[in-house]
Amino acid sequence: MSKIERRRVAVTGVGLVDPFGGDTDDFFARIMQGESAVTLYRHPTSQTDLSQPAACCTSFSPEQTLGRALTSATDRYSQFGLAAAFSAWRDAGLERTGAGSDDYGVSWGTGVGGALTYEQGYTDFFERGKRRMSPLTVALAMNNAAASNIAIALGLGGACLSYSVACASSAVSIGEAYRRIQSGNDTLVVAGGSEAPLALSVMLAWEAMRVVAEGDEQTAYRACRPFQEGRTGLVLGEGAAAMVLEDWDHAVARGARIYCELAGYGQSCDHSHLVRPDATGQVRAITAAMDEAGLSPVDVGYVNAHGTGTQEGDPIEIDALKRVFGDAASGLAVSSTKSMHGHLLGAAGAMEAAITVLALARQQIPPTAHLQQVSADCTGVRHVAGSGLRDVAFRAAISNSFAFGGSNAVLAFRQVQ
Repeated sequence: MSKIERRRVAVTGVGLVDPFGGDTDDFFARIMQGESAVTLYRHPTSQTDLSQPAACCTSFSPEQTLGRALTSATDRYSQFGLAAAFSAWRDAGLERTGAGSDDYGVSWGTGVGGALTYEQGYTDFFERGKRRMSPLTVALAMNNAAASNIAIALGLGGACLSYSVACASSAVSIGEAYRRIQSGNDTLVVAGGSEAPLALSVMLAWEAMRVVAEGDEQTAYRACRPFQEGRTGLVLGEGAAAMVLEDWDHAVARGARIYCELAGYGQSCDHSHLVRPDATGQVRAITAAMDEAGLSPVDVGYVNAHGTGTQEGDPIEIDALKRVFGDAASGLAVSSTKSMHGHLLGAAGAMEAAITVLALARQQIPPTAHLQQVSADCTGVRHVAGSGLRDVAFRAAISNSFAFGGSNAVLAFRQVQ
């Protein structure tokens, strides 16, 4: 083991773009109530009248948030990312622009990146008869566009890194930012992820896998029911989440408000199947995060589960938790907030990590919405259902993100000590 001193990492800012459309306080209050942002989404250009339950950021106005010039030069996923990053920056008590430091960086995750831009280009070329695609297509759609736009807008001269690891993308981006600060390569990093997956091609691809939850106008809001008996699948969501991660001493020196400490990061690969999860790999990632954070099973008061609502994935995650927590599993509070904000694919890890940070800082635990009867293959933990738990006392929490390709990323957060 290396004897190099590792720096502590503080979470000093949180920013969101979410389908509820309010601020961070409003978002957390709504999920604590078990309120769902999922509705029936009809794709505007589908010739097959495609509709799916989804969580859409319908009230988000990029021009109002970013201005006309920046809006016209960015894909929707970058617009979400910029808005969330600006919000986190302000929340951390930092100036909006002009940092200019070469040890302030960006670490960002996305799964499908600028899918909407590519789709618009194909539509223009093949259906509308345009002779060429827009010369901005590559710049708008590339998977590092959001990270680069954030770095430019905030004047961050440090490392600008992008991660695309399917549904673990933004959890990995936060974990790798943590590593850079921990090792002294960066002092401060804006980390997170954004996703705008409601492109026709993306929706059709997920539908073809037969994992999208069923729902109509009346039932769409409760379509995603992780751990529920008779669950029918996931729902897509769009949006972004960002957090400011900072060297602990640097945060203290500038008088920053510290939400909590990011104290552990575990990553593993199932190395068994491209799309089927495996509990053994998940166990390794959870254990690694807890070990690095110095946490025993009884120290962890809450797990924000990956819990997508699929028949196969949910019980495998519960099995992994039971293996890690052993006798303590029955008292372990677990919930999946995807039941309310949808599955943000590459941005899911950041959204759920942000929720975990807020839960720990406020000592409140959000629920799995619409959970009425736990499936027999998902029992053995303390499922939080209905509305959330308030005025609870817990010193640590973890956020799980598990991805196609067998990539697992787990973040462990600890109360300020």
